[in-house]
Amino acid sequence: MSAADWYAHKSLGDGLFWIQERFYQSENRANIWLLRGSHQDVVIDTGLGLRSLPDYIDGKGLLGEDPQRKNPLLAIATHAHFDHSGGLHQFQQVGVHSAEVDALANGDNFETATWLSDREIAEAPSPGWRARHYRVKAVQPTHILQEGDVINLGDRQLTVLHMPGHSRGSICLHDRDNKLLFSGDVVYDGAMIDWLPYSRVSDYISSCERLVGLVDSEQVDQVLPGHYNTFGAKRLHRIASTYISRAGTCPAKFSTFAWGTLAGVALRAFNPRSACS
Repeated sequence: MSAADWYAHKSLGDGLFWIQERFYQSENRANIWLLRGSHQDVVIDTGLGLRSLPDYIDGKGLLGEDPQRKNPLLAIATHAHFDHSGGLHQFQQVGVHSAEVDALANGDNFETATWLSDREIAEAPSPGWRARHYRVKAVQPTHILQEGDVINLGDRQLTVLHMPGHSRGSICLHDRDNKLLFSGDVVYDGAMIDWLPYSRVSDYISSCERLVGLVDSEQVDQVLPGHYNTFGAKRLHRIASTYISRAGTCPAKFSTFAWGTLAGVALRAFNPRSACS
């Protein structure tokens, strides 16, 4: 299957494109965002990497008429989980938070929470492909990101917000001038996951408190999340506030513990070499 068949995209205007993997039919399917700048273009999250994302972007002309005038396309992972980081190895420039550099550099598929089944792939990307053989390929990040770093695209800037909880290196990218928040899996309009390896509820609560603060200070109008559809500031405030109020309750603590135990066992079984490294 070609990259042109595997991916699909939609233009949201102002140099912003929403890309998805058509045949990865799962709630784990991540949104891929392409944002163009006057001097630098950036891809935010890269999907599974089963087909060439750079080839798709080039083939569809999404970088404009003269992409050579800019710096090489920069791919940033909002965190290291497989559904977001699987295609990073296809890019010359790769950014991730410092807390998850080693996971990517070592190809640690336990920390990337790699878990894929054949039933989630509606059409195999190549003859004989099987999900049990899938692994996130090791990649050495060229851009090690920290809280407060600014990614300069020329006519727009993205500020790195370290928002751990879902994973230890989770980040949001904040376009302050346009009040856009690329949130990864820090927040999306669905059940928030705080029970994977390196998830931490106390960190997640703090991150959600920061999100509420962004809304209260009118710094966010639209959220472009790691999964599902985009949403506005009011919905962001409600999702974050609901998590804060529920996370500390006894039922929530028990559920997190139970799911975390099961997830750890399953991921060690699926990625035995990574778990032992």
